[in-house]
Amino acid sequence: MAPTRLTQLKSTKKRRILYTVLIISMLLLSGVIVFAINLSLETSKATSKMFDPLDGPIENGNYVNPTADGSPFTILIAGIEHDEGEKNGRSDALILATVNPKTKKISMVSIPRDTRVYIEELGYEDKINHAYSVGGMKYTINTLEKLLDIPIDFYVSTDFQGFEDIVDTVGGVDVDVSFTFKAQLTESLKWKTYTKGPMFLNGNEALAYVRMRKKDPEGDMGRNSRQKQVIQDVINKATSLSNITKIDDMIRDVGNNVKTNIPSSEYFAFIKMYQKIKTSPIEQLHLDGENKKLYDKKEKKDIWYFFPNDNSLKELIESLKLNLDNSGQNAQSDLKTQEVNDLSVGD
Repeated sequence: MAPTRLTQLKSTKKRRILYTVLIISMLLLSGVIVFAINLSLETSKATSKMFDPLDGPIENGNYVNPTADGSPFTILIAGIEHDEGEKNGRSDALILATVNPKTKKISMVSIPRDTRVYIEELGYEDKINHAYSVGGMKYTINTLEKLLDIPIDFYVSTDFQGFEDIVDTVGGVDVDVSFTFKAQLTESLKWKTYTKGPMFLNGNEALAYVRMRKKDPEGDMGRNSRQKQVIQDVINKATSLSNITKIDDMIRDVGNNVKTNIPSSEYFAFIKMYQKIKTSPIEQLHLDGENKKLYDKKEKKDIWYFFPNDNSLKELIESLKLNLDNSGQNAQSDLKTQEVNDLSVGD
């Protein structure tokens, strides 16, 4: 039986609807593909700007991952301040962390920016932050490796804008203010009151919080504690499940202001590793010393320096090395357990 005109019209209408749906679907798919390609290209450009291997874990152009087998490693976090007339700026904050995935232990120490050290490439002693202003991160890492007698595997450096971007990208930070004080915000120059107790801060507020030093009764030591407090919360939030999906956004946001020798291909490996140990308390190490003035012939004036205490520096080096050595960590734990048992028996 031949199809009727009505049947033919219905069939034609169905085909037109099908073609329309297919065309719309193809256009949508094309849009998604173009968006994904642009997103990938933007992220790729950002990561290429961030990546600066220096002479770290790179051998003959190939990346050597110190964490591939779960071995302990070190990472240096540097906050950079840019002043007019300086090529590189100065390292305003230096925080070194040792991470041991096997023992699930993280140790963290701040190196005061005025610490007087021998800068091998210059051939004389100066402030540690001067190493960066002359030779960038390479001079800084080499100087710290000599001072602390340990290798520095990774680094992440950021300027003030990058710091603000990082904090804002993870959704702000939660801090516990140890005393009430006021600090001036950058750009707006407004004064903000930081009230003792828990507070939530955005990027601009967090920057003023970690930079304030003169009003802190503990001086540099207090400032260093605030810096580590913020960094720990940033790391916790950046590696949370809610933010992992935003990693491309994070990279694009901070790409112009952050440098690191960690390849983008390793980001998820670091996140996965940190998620396994993030519940473990971070060991806060300290470098004790004293601030003293020395007359600088070149500057023709007295300059304040921080001189590390020899015994404190020795203890710090031992603690850092201990966390980088699995056998040493276990041996130390066994020794402490034995000492406690001996005391118990004596009682």
